[in-house]
Order: sequence, then structure tokens, then C-alpha cells
Amino acid sequence: MTESTDQIPMAQPVIGAREEELVLEVLRSGQLSLGRKTVAFEEGLAARIGVPYGRAVSSGTAGLHLALRAVGVEAGDEVITSPLSFIASANSVLFERAIPTFVDIDPVTLNMDAAAVADAITPATKAILPVHIFGYPADTPAMERHGLPIVEDACEALGAIHGDGVPVGGRGHPAVFAFYANKQLATGEGGMVVTNDAAIAERIGSERNQGRAPDMGWLDHDRLGFNYRMSELQAALGVAQLERLDQMLADRAKVAGWYREALAELSAQTGLALPCEDRGTERRGWFVFVVQVPRGVDRDDVLRGLRAVGIDGKPYLPPIHLFSFYRELGYREGMFPVTEDIGGRSLALPFFPAMQQSQVARVAERLSELLLGN
Repeated sequence: MTESTDQIPMAQPVIGAREEELVLEVLRSGQLSLGRKTVAFEEGLAARIGVPYGRAVSSGTAGLHLALRAVGVEAGDEVITSPLSFIASANSVLFERAIPTFVDIDPVTLNMDAAAVADAITPATKAILPVHIFGYPADTPAMERHGLPIVEDACEALGAIHGDGVPVGGRGHPAVFAFYANKQLATGEGGMVVTNDAAIAERIGSERNQGRAPDMGWLDHDRLGFNYRMSELQAALGVAQLERLDQMLADRAKVAGWYREALAELSAQTGLALPCEDRGTERRGWFVFVVQVPRGVDRDDVLRGLRAVGIDGKPYLPPIHLFSFYRELGYREGMFPVTEDIGGRSLALPFFPAMQQSQVARVAERLSELLLGN
């Protein structure tokens, strides 16, 4: 039986001397907002994704909100999106008094089912908001065929690649990345919208800064805006993290490989579902390692069993349409059966670049004890 109670956290950012150096540089400069580090971070990430424009914002949620506004979403419009996501993707639709139209997910990739998207389009549909869930690329190319504006929730998918070789976020639509502390690139809080559309970039650059155009005075504003700026301190972290992103992505993939190896036999024995393998030339950008416990097993009992020996975990993710606030909008059990099945069994295991193989082995051992009863 697992005896160690040393804590294994859910996530742990990689922060080192370079991050400290650039943050100190900002502190000593006296300019804590709208400075050179923000521009450098925007240009660096956009270049990596393969688009000309990046606009840094205070969070991925803020980026989704501004991107939806930029493609013309207004009150009463319908936006097709996934019910298996962090709640921010759907909330950003509601910010504009628009209507989130959920469709069920593919049981393998856990992304929106492309056929279901096609069936959900109505004359009121203004945009499609695919979520690249857990870092796996959604079938955005199939959704492009409908000719509707697309805003990509790529908040979990930095480093992911579509089957045609285009990085997630690089297809030209407004795509939003997030940099919370557990993300592939961490600035604590913060996000960025990348796009190939100059007008969209200009609008987001203004609206994140209270509606002020770049050539206007400090208190002169020509449109409705928000306080969605990223600070120079966050941007400094972003610049440093971008320099080491390839290694951090490789380390995440290595940890995922350890998990697959350690859990393969248990999966075959019990039906524990592991994250899908890459299909063809598609590539996941590893964000979290999420499994689904076998049907008939209480996921929350497994979670308590992990935590009892110092292993963190989370029920990742509850279906959005079953949150109490969304029930008030008319959503109910049974509307999206695949999402409800996956959401009720999903469990995120500890996962971060510096995780050790011995820690992965300990998680696997404890899962085996809980599922096999030994």
C-alpha cells in the first residue's frame, strides 16, 4: 500500500533566474504598464504561432470577451461552443448578452463534435467558439467550411498543432491563449489574442485600454473599453517563459509519456480511460493529464483516496450546462450525454514539467490500489 504522504501538487510553474532578472529590470525601469516588455511578449508569441499580431490582456477570459466583440457578436446572437470547458468560454458569450449554444463532444478527443456544430447552426448563429480542450486541437478546419466568424479558445493549447501542420492559433482567426500559473507558459495571470487581422488587433488593443486609440491622449477615448491590460511585470515573465517554452513543452510531453506507461496495464484491467493518442499528424500541447475513472466507480471517492496520501487531483471538468447559473437559462441533464458521462468521470492528476518519474509511479500505484482494491 502507498505509505508516503509527501505532497504531490496539481501543478507547479517553472520559475528561475531569467524570470527574476526580467522582473527586476521592469521594477528598476519605473514603467509597470504598457511598456517594452509587453510589446516584446506580443511580438514573440505571435511570431511563434505564425501570425502578425498579438495583443496581451489581463486574462484568457478578457481575451475571449474582446475577441467575440471584435468579430461582431452582439446581444441576442447565438455562439456555438462546448459544454466541456472551463466556464470562461461560455461566460464570455454572456458578457455581450449573446446566447451560448452548446453542442456535444467527440468521446475520443473531447472537443466539439464537428457534425453537431453543423447541425446547430441557425440564422441567428453569429460565431463558432471551439475549445481546444486539454490541449488537443479541435477540428477547426471542418468548422471553417461554414463561413462563420471563429474565435478559438486556445487557452489550454499552446504548442498544439493541427493535422495540416498549422499551430493552434495560427489559422488567422482570433485565438486566445491564457497564462495562469498551471499553463504551458505562466505569467500568474494574463492572456493574449493572436490574429492575422489588423483591424481586429487594433480594436482589441484599444478596448483592452479603456477604448483609447494609440494616437490619442491619456484621457481621450473614442469607444467603449475595458481595463483588460497586462502589466509589464507579467509581460516580463512571459518573455522569459517564451525563451524556454520548447523545453517546458518537451518536459510536459515526457511526463505524459511516463503516465501512459505507468497506467497502461491498469487501463487495460479496469477500463480507466487515458487521454487520446495524437491522431495522424495532429499534436497535443500538453496542459493537464486527465483520465476518466471506469463506469460504476465513484470519481469523488477516488479523489478522496488520492488526497488522503498527499496526492492532489481535481474533478476536471464539470459540464458547464449543469452549473446552477446555466440551469437558470434552461439547460438540464440529458441534453449532452457524452459531455455528462465524461465530465462525471474525469479526474485531473498532478502534472507539471518538473514532475519526477517516481512521483508519477506513486500516483499510478495509488490509483491501482483504489481501483483494484489491493
